[in-house]
Amino acid sequence: MIYKVFYQPTTKNNPRRENTRSLYVEAASEVIARSTVEEQTNYNIEYLEELSPKALEYEQQSPDFKITEFNNNEEA
Repeated sequence: MIYKVFYQPTTKNNPRRENTRSLYVEAASEVIARSTVEEQTNYNIEYLEELSPKALEYEQQSPDFKITEFNNNEEA
């Protein structure tokens, strides 16, 4: 599934709507998506939204659409 993650770039300041940014991440569940972003960044996550096929299609029309990939530090 693809999740849209709304976040503030830092946890040091009080959240302001004007500073909210978003990224897209692919994960098996919302819990995994949240934990991956929390472990790999210092972002203050506000909200995660699972994108339906129609919502994903809409988001992909944006020239800024890009799925963010994080390093997987788990050992196999």
